[in-house]
Parts: sequence; C-alpha cells; structure tokens
Amino acid sequence: MEELKKIIRDINDFPKVGIVFKDITTLLSDGRSFHRMIDLIAHRYIGMHIDQVVGVEARGFILGSALAYKLGIGVTLVRKPGKLPHKVSEITYDLEYGTDTLQIHEDAFKKGDKVIIADDLLATGGTVSAVVKLVEALGAEIVECAFIAELDFLEGRKRLPEGKVFSLLNF
Repeated sequence: MEELKKIIRDINDFPKVGIVFKDITTLLSDGRSFHRMIDLIAHRYIGMHIDQVVGVEARGFILGSALAYKLGIGVTLVRKPGKLPHKVSEITYDLEYGTDTLQIHEDAFKKGDKVIIADDLLATGGTVSAVVKLVEALGAEIVECAFIAELDFLEGRKRLPEGKVFSLLNF
C-alpha cells in the first residue's frame, strides 16, 4: 500500500489556504497502479453478490465504474441537481460553509439490492452520509462504503454506518 500512497501527491493550500489536498489524479494516470488499486478493492467484494455500485459525483464515478466493471455489475450515479434525465430523489445536506444537494434516479434499485457506495476520498463524511440516506430511502442495502483513501484525522467514518467503511489507503 505504501507504493500506492507515494503516488498520490499533496497540493498545499488547495482549495483554500491551510488545506493539504490529496491529488489522486497521479494514481489514476499511472496505469499499473490504477489497475492494482481497482483489483485490491474489487477483490474484497468477490462472491458477496453485490447488485450495484453507487458512484458519487464526480471522482466516485471513476472508482465506481471500474469496480462495477471488475465485478460484472452495474453502476448507479449520484449527481448534482439537473444532471439526471429521469425522476429523481434528492437530499440537501450541510457543508462546512453552506449546503449542497445530490440526486439519484428514483428507480435506481430494486428493493433489497445490495450496493457498494464508491468515492475517491473519505474526509468529513458529509457527502457520503447524505448518499447513504438517499440509497437507503430507495430500499437498497448498503454493504459497504469504499474509498481509495481516507483522511483519518477528520473522523469521517463516524458519520457512516458502523463497520461498513473500507478505505484502501489511510492518511
């Protein structure tokens, strides 16, 4: 795992002063490392009869799509308002400075579908906590929330279902 962690670069003072941004684009652009990362995460779910992977806008689409492909299942997108063409369910949630809204198609799942929620990074957990509520409201069962990386010091996993968080890399 250390090899993969070393590929992710730190960008100081982005998106604002005092924040050290974990830039995963360097991991994604390295074909060998990207392949290894997807294999390591997907291996965890083989044989678990997962029905869908839920990709969270926008970098979660990358992880979610690759995982779904590897597992031979579908991917469902959670998007910002106005991006999905069919009837949607939505949730508005609090951010550090304001609110945000996410949407999912109302018919994304069959009742009882087992899903993995996939995103690039777990920080404070606010966005994925909102996605958990959306997915559960549509009747799906969350098997796990899967992340490429987690910023442990922000304790985002405390906002997610206990025992249902997996992060490949921890910082």
